[in-house]
Amino acid sequence: MTRIQPPQTDEFLTQARAVLGTTHVLTTDLAAFATDWRGKFTGVPLAVLRPADTQQVAALVKLCAAHGVGIVPQGGNTSMCGGATPDGSGKQVVLSLSRLNRVRSIDPLNNTLTVEAGCVLQTLQELAAEHDRLFPLSLGAEGSCQIGGNIATNAGGVQVLRYGNTRDLVLGLEVVLADGQVLNLLRALRKDNTGYDLKHLFIGSEGTLGIVTAAVLKLFPAPHASTVAFAGFQTPQQALALLGLMRGALGDRFTAFELMSDASVALVRQYFPDTPALFAQTYPWQVLMQATDPGAGDGAQTALEASFQAALEQALEQGVIEDVLIATSVAQAEQLWAVRENISEAQQHDGHNIKHDMAVPVSSVAAFIDEVQPLLHGAYAGVRPIIYGHLGDGNLHFNVSRPPGWSTPDWQAESDRVNALVLDVVARYQGSFSAEHGLGQLKNHEMALYKTPLEIDVMRRVKAALDPQGLMNPGKFLPNGPF
Repeated sequence: MTRIQPPQTDEFLTQARAVLGTTHVLTTDLAAFATDWRGKFTGVPLAVLRPADTQQVAALVKLCAAHGVGIVPQGGNTSMCGGATPDGSGKQVVLSLSRLNRVRSIDPLNNTLTVEAGCVLQTLQELAAEHDRLFPLSLGAEGSCQIGGNIATNAGGVQVLRYGNTRDLVLGLEVVLADGQVLNLLRALRKDNTGYDLKHLFIGSEGTLGIVTAAVLKLFPAPHASTVAFAGFQTPQQALALLGLMRGALGDRFTAFELMSDASVALVRQYFPDTPALFAQTYPWQVLMQATDPGAGDGAQTALEASFQAALEQALEQGVIEDVLIATSVAQAEQLWAVRENISEAQQHDGHNIKHDMAVPVSSVAAFIDEVQPLLHGAYAGVRPIIYGHLGDGNLHFNVSRPPGWSTPDWQAESDRVNALVLDVVARYQGSFSAEHGLGQLKNHEMALYKTPLEIDVMRRVKAALDPQGLMNPGKFLPNGPF
């Protein structure tokens, strides 16, 4: 059966093909672009447009503005919140940025890297390493996520403790605005006090104000010395004590501190059976730690290991931890990191769960966990909280797996109640209901619950000024309303 499209759709697609060529305007076999990574959201794109450069992006945005077509930017399609998934109307296009994958320049002396939005994160890490530099953004999806999406969601990752979020790693941007104009903010400067710092409007805005097409990124000296350890203990309070002890002993050399409940580690061992048992007994809480140093030579490695081990011995003597395993090789360090990195995929195998990417002040993490877990167990017998995350910056992935006997649809229907149990406590601790995954279409309604009306009003004013037609990633980020 031939689908007959309205004349305006035919005209739009014809003009899009004139910009891109027929092969890069996709109208069939769109499933890979229409469903999010978690399989939670599926849309119906009018087409998938695959521009090759900023000029083509600008031309397509102008075309969409002329025809009133919504634009959903998409990078590696690894969003956890459905932020890169179109709706079901068939009136939105997916703008895939994967062809914008050129490295425009690298300046080791200035410690900067200028790249296009479609560059895969791991490729940038490897390029930096080739120049004896570090691009520190690191997360589980780094082999497929793209830097434009990382910027759009202000991605966090495992080294925020030392280097900050994506926002802290971006010096400049190139952005295509909703009218098709190209805003060139590609300045490789650490200091620039010449007006509003406009780039911060677009970092973390999830494509709702403009489309990031290129960025200037910060680089750092590459670490030549590294040491990794895994520790076990009884309570989250001990984790906070350990964090303070390790930071005091190692300073900026302490780069990662990843908290994991035993339920998280058990889930990894269930779905990744080659995962070794790290300790002779089970500990309710475990943490993965890493310290690095840019110093070169065996002396730097020896000095780092000595400081790291001395701090851990002190933690053992003080009863802050009860057991610890220090990696003695690169292979063993990778094995320890795999435990942490495989939690998210293990949860995918285990079935849908109700996810929370929240943050509270670091000093409140233990009290928050101690308050929320009894609430959940009281409401749902046998519920399985899967708790892990970047304790050093207060960001926890507090995911709630269905209790035994619950079907996936029935458990997903409990999302609003579970969210309220968890996020109301987050709010009482002056926390955030989204720390690094963004809002997309999964969490945008929670803005109305946990942001003040004035905050939302100011955001709407910014949106209206930059996207008056409401065509930039419609239905995402802001709660339901005119945009």
